[in-house]
Amino acid sequence: MIKDGWEAVIGMEVHAQLATATKIFCACPVQTGGEPNSNTCPVCLGLPGALPVLNKRVIDLGARAALALGLEIQETSVFARKNYFYPDLPKGYQISQYDKPFSANGKLTIMTAERDEHGHAMEWRPMTIHVERMHLEEDAGKNVHEGLPDVDRYSYIDLNRAGTPLGEIVTAPDFRTSWQAYDYVNHIRRVLQWVGASEADMEKGNLRCEANVSVRKVGETAYNNKVELKNLNSVRFMQKAIEFEIERQIAAHESGEGVVQETRLWDEKNNRTRIMRSKEDAHDYRYFPEPDLQAVKVTRDFIEAVKREMPELPDVMRDRFMEVYGLSYPDASQIVANKDFADYFETVARITANPRLSANWVLGEFTRELNSAGRQVRDSLMPAEDLAELLTILSTGSINNNQAKEVLSEMFATGKTAPDVIKEKGFEQVSDTGEIERFVDEVMAANQANVDAYRGGNDKLFGFFVGQVMKASEGKANPKIVNEILRSKL
Repeated sequence: MIKDGWEAVIGMEVHAQLATATKIFCACPVQTGGEPNSNTCPVCLGLPGALPVLNKRVIDLGARAALALGLEIQETSVFARKNYFYPDLPKGYQISQYDKPFSANGKLTIMTAERDEHGHAMEWRPMTIHVERMHLEEDAGKNVHEGLPDVDRYSYIDLNRAGTPLGEIVTAPDFRTSWQAYDYVNHIRRVLQWVGASEADMEKGNLRCEANVSVRKVGETAYNNKVELKNLNSVRFMQKAIEFEIERQIAAHESGEGVVQETRLWDEKNNRTRIMRSKEDAHDYRYFPEPDLQAVKVTRDFIEAVKREMPELPDVMRDRFMEVYGLSYPDASQIVANKDFADYFETVARITANPRLSANWVLGEFTRELNSAGRQVRDSLMPAEDLAELLTILSTGSINNNQAKEVLSEMFATGKTAPDVIKEKGFEQVSDTGEIERFVDEVMAANQANVDAYRGGNDKLFGFFVGQVMKASEGKANPKIVNEILRSKL
């Protein structure tokens, strides 16, 4: 919670590694791991005389990302040299974009919720974010540190990552809470994965986020000095860092110290931010157009072709699931959190023609099996068609709910079909009314006193009769038919 009388002003920068096979300006493969500095060439090492050549796939994936984020792709964009000196920047400058970015002027509507003290979402509501731009650029290398400070501290440079293509997504300072920023980054990550623009996996480092945080008194319109929170390698760490920084800055203003514009890191061990370096302004980078690369020209035909290749976006799919399949907002939102999962559900729902039952089982037992096995949908041994077959059998009353759960578990583990597992386990239910009627007659004849008591008004005995019939049939009698025949005969 932000202290009364104050508000936070937060802008977000997300660096997404585009899912190309090779780097942005050379033919070196994009890969993680490997021997340090082995995945390099004269271009990404910045050797004299080496010239960059733009990877067209970067434009294709950048267009997908821009359209998915509601951005306008610019007809002409220009690469620029961003000059700064840092150990992991081999050329002494980064090829990026400045005044003429690849895409700009975006509006993005996300769903966000305030959280309780435990981080549980309360009421969800829509929020519109102004996405100022997404420009294209190359990544820097990586500094690797080992040893203890002031003892045996060594630093190394690994340039394998240098030249990896990035899309930098920059918002206006529209966020007022850390949880809004949290929901925004999760939305960005899902959308980029959904359209295939980026793996957007923060653990692998192919999605990194930075937050620009300042505070001011409620009602003020001017901005105070901001702090950039950098190297945030998880969405939860980002949220915690923003929360801490808001409190730190409010305390600094109230004590009269003020806030210095600087870059800070999140110290997870001590649950606080710490200073990294003073923050540069844009003019400090001395941007100028990259002389070795032509301007990027994008045609309307190209944009229309990309649009035709785009999948249905998650928010659109969520709304359609609510309208067509009658799902609740929470269920539909949970289903479209992952494209493979959403496609799986829809296949099951279409085959069974029972979307409510399909959603219950996909979100329930199927998800439980995935979580227990640590698998993704695409790794499952149980295709959507097989789950649909199991639910169709369940709907006919041939097996009961508990048996269906046991069958699903076996199908998930082995890849066997529902009929095969049902046969192996001897779960085929008896639905022949004549045979079930024989079981009912035998039970009633053996329990005449209870029959008289039930007919005398002791309705609670009905469960006793159901249990006895199921026992006599060794659990194979169809419970629905058992209930119908018992009520008729009693």
